[in-house]
Amino acid sequence: MTKAVVDVGSNSVLLAIAKQETGRWEPLCETSEVTGLGSGVKQSGQIGEQGAAQTLEALKRAFECARSHGADEILAAGTMALRIAQNADGFLRDAKAQGTPVSILSGEDEARLGFLAVADDPEFSRLDRITVLDPGGHSTELVTACRTDGDWQTLFRRSFPVGALGLLETALKSECPGPSELLEAVSQLDQTVGLCYLPGQCGEVFVLGATGTNLASIREGLTTWQPEKIHGQVLDFEEVSRAVGWLCGLTESERRTVPGLEKGRERTIHAGALILERFMNAVGATTCRVSVRGWRHALFDHPLP
Repeated sequence: MTKAVVDVGSNSVLLAIAKQETGRWEPLCETSEVTGLGSGVKQSGQIGEQGAAQTLEALKRAFECARSHGADEILAAGTMALRIAQNADGFLRDAKAQGTPVSILSGEDEARLGFLAVADDPEFSRLDRITVLDPGGHSTELVTACRTDGDWQTLFRRSFPVGALGLLETALKSECPGPSELLEAVSQLDQTVGLCYLPGQCGEVFVLGATGTNLASIREGLTTWQPEKIHGQVLDFEEVSRAVGWLCGLTESERRTVPGLEKGRERTIHAGALILERFMNAVGATTCRVSVRGWRHALFDHPLP
């Protein structure tokens, strides 16, 4: 059995293909394309023509790649941009018409599957209390759970309506945000998270998605994507905070030349780093570990109803 899952995110299209062998899913191929589907959605309520066109083309390539690897099943699901856009139905019709159908993943399922991507990872099987942060383009998921007698008990799970693209449309409009904009963004994020969380109960914290992987890749100075070198890396709160400062001080073209930064992430990496910093602060985490797995990986073992 070979299966492919496509994550149609607010800022990127991610593909994971795996083959089931001896009861385990062995990865065959992964791809990532920054397409900006959710650019401008917070302000206009509409998916723009450019973001839609780029995402549809990336979907074609993802499905073609999956078929070339002999995928028996291909599932594509969209996240926050498609949950909030008033014209999401039009995009879904276009995706279906070109033979790349997309469903919409709920915020609850996105948070649950993101947690399972870490909880099911054999590398972290010894842990009994974990928190998973998943900063995205228009939402950030936060889940904390503890394990008792082999079963996970969810202590906190929520999808927050904040993401890197959203910040760029509100508090961080400048290419190189200054102190006043940063303070506004911090205030906006902290008010959104508020005191909802359970203090002192985060356990070991993990970050999913492009923000964590890119910060680790930049630190290592990687010129090619090497997930085996990134998975499990530790980011501490201080270095994430420093990254916010120096990334905000660069222009978009300057960020584009930073070694280790994925092409297309130069527009959002500083906003993503700030979101990660504020969520680490909210849960009281001094460090977080990077996982290259995401909710798409959890769908191999935990299909949607």
